Amino acid sequence: MTFQKCIVTGKELPMSQLHQGDDLRPALFDLIKKDFPNFSSKDFISIEQLNVYRKKYLEDIISESQGAVSTLEKEVIESITKEELLSENIDLTTKEQRTFGQEFADKVASFGGSWTFIIIFFLLLAIWISFNTFLLMNKGFDPYPYILLNLILSCIAAIQAPIIMMSQNRKEDKDRMRSEHDYKVNLKAELEIRMLHEKLDHLLAHQNQHLFEIQQLQTEYFEDILKTIKK
Repeated sequence: MTFQKCIVTGKELPMSQLHQGDDLRPALFDLIKKDFPNFSSKDFISIEQLNVYRKKYLEDIISESQGAVSTLEKEVIESITKEELLSENIDLTTKEQRTFGQEFADKVASFGGSWTFIIIFFLLLAIWISFNTFLLMNKGFDPYPYILLNLILSCIAAIQAPIIMMSQNRKEDKDRMRSEHDYKVNLKAELEIRMLHEKLDHLLAHQNQHLFEIQQLQTEYFEDILKTIKK
């Protein structure tokens, strides 16, 4: 197994844990060279240290375009350097974190905003009013103007309103989490596409350089052949 020295740590590492300077993108190469002026295209850097400079490089990109790097953007940079996935199902995540009270509030809000609740509510009102007005001849337990009914409706509204607000607050939190997640995924995709373009440009530049060297060798070879023929 071949070992080479890392320019940053100075440790001897196997080739599987190293990257040569010649294989790095120019922007990343220049960033390493700022800290280590002696770093050349023939030197090596460990994958661990390379990830550190990749992180710095991504932070510089974000800082140039948006200013300060936020916590969300740091999470994106970490996921890129560690090659981790950011995509997740927000609905499943929030569902697993729900308490009994939150689940109950969601069910109350869901039922309270449905046609089923409205129809049942109006049916109960019609039965209550008809029973006290027509069957009991307005002499029952709640005659007109239905004071007991108004008290019950006020209590229901007073209890239902904060429960529905709890559910709405949870939905706002879920929407905020979803928007933050979408932003992180989009930012990661944008950064990786940008890095991919730079890598392709770097590979094309190297390829063109190699082709130019091959053409020079071919030219020299043909010149030697022509000299041999002339002799």
